[in-house]
Amino acid sequence: MAREHMPVQLACRVLHVAESGYYAWRDRPPSNRLVKNAWLTEAIVGIHNASRGTYGSRRVHAELGLGLSIHVSHGTVELLMQRAGLHGLPGSQRPAPST
Repeated sequence: MAREHMPVQLACRVLHVAESGYYAWRDRPPSNRLVKNAWLTEAIVGIHNASRGTYGSRRVHAELGLGLSIHVSHGTVELLMQRAGLHGLPGSQRPAPST
């Protein structure tokens, strides 16, 4: 809200937060998770670009684990790829097995 030229005092009053809490939050260094996710996103983007944009989250997850020995959950890979706007090519439709 401060970036939108709204006074900090007014914004804190509307949101029911203390001004001291706002300034403490603003000046706090990034969390370990934020730093790790930024680093992991860079690795994911690198793998995705190396595959010329063809790898989806499953292959990126496999490349992280098997190729780079970075062990992370599949859900985290999906989330970070979604936030980065990355997606693989759609898979081929397999015909249903005949009975």
